[in-house]
Amino acid sequence: MSSSHRYPIGISGQKWSDKERATWLDQVTIKRSYQKEVVTKLTPLGQHFDLLQYGALSYDTERYPLFAIKTRNWDSNKPTVLITGGVHGYETSGVHGAIQFAATEADNYSDTFNIVVAPCVSPWGYETINRWNPNAVDPNRSFYQNSPSEESAGLMQLVESLGGDILAHIDLHETTDTDELEFRPALAARDGIDYDKGMVPDGFYLVGDTDNPQDQFQKAIIESVRKVTHIAPPDGEGKIIGEAITQEGVINYPTKKLGLCSGLTNCTFGTTTEVYPDSPRVTAQECNDAQVAAVKGALDYMLSVTQRQ
Repeated sequence: MSSSHRYPIGISGQKWSDKERATWLDQVTIKRSYQKEVVTKLTPLGQHFDLLQYGALSYDTERYPLFAIKTRNWDSNKPTVLITGGVHGYETSGVHGAIQFAATEADNYSDTFNIVVAPCVSPWGYETINRWNPNAVDPNRSFYQNSPSEESAGLMQLVESLGGDILAHIDLHETTDTDELEFRPALAARDGIDYDKGMVPDGFYLVGDTDNPQDQFQKAIIESVRKVTHIAPPDGEGKIIGEAITQEGVINYPTKKLGLCSGLTNCTFGTTTEVYPDSPRVTAQECNDAQVAAVKGALDYMLSVTQRQ
């Protein structure tokens, strides 16, 4: 249903101009440090992995370098797995879950897979706890040619530089209370449309690809995460965030059509994780653990498929 909520920036029913975007940017503040909370955790990983800088955001190139972690002994005969976090910078466990996986689990799978982890695709968004970049552009709707988001464009260039096919892509996200309190109302105001109030699911869920759903792959991830945290139930209409579930804890989106990060490759296995950090039933560490469990569930499933072939 349409909400009577009115966002404080812009005129109802009118898309934002550069003036409104500038007004929005003026009220954004730095709330945490990418360098202290993220980069300092990446540096020690360079002892065991290849730590590469694949770019830097033009907003402040020294403050916002873009890093990825690659397993060593890269072999074109091994399948490649891409793990991304922080495409939406405010989704904290996506960032720290990716780093935790690299630090604790990636090496266990490196004999079978080439693994590349881009843990914080949107460092400005991380620092400002924001869904958009400074231009009021959503990086996770911008994975297409001539992208308006340099965060998205940078990741696409990284993937292209790897060469070869990507077998799997696991994109780590969160759904938070601020989605309905701030970000979706802001989106409606930016685009000059009515804000339709939604419900934030309490628990973990996945977003697969409508055109390549890979149901057994998604199920394996859900079963892995279930050992760590609870799975989001559907609402009274059998939906999660307005989409019909295809199985417990799974919905599908047309990922390429929407320009989502999980649709940036032609991978066989792709998914987007969604953790709910505002649940009273979880801690921040459990959210990170859920992200790691999701990646492990994905990799273990692919190992089992390989062994059966």
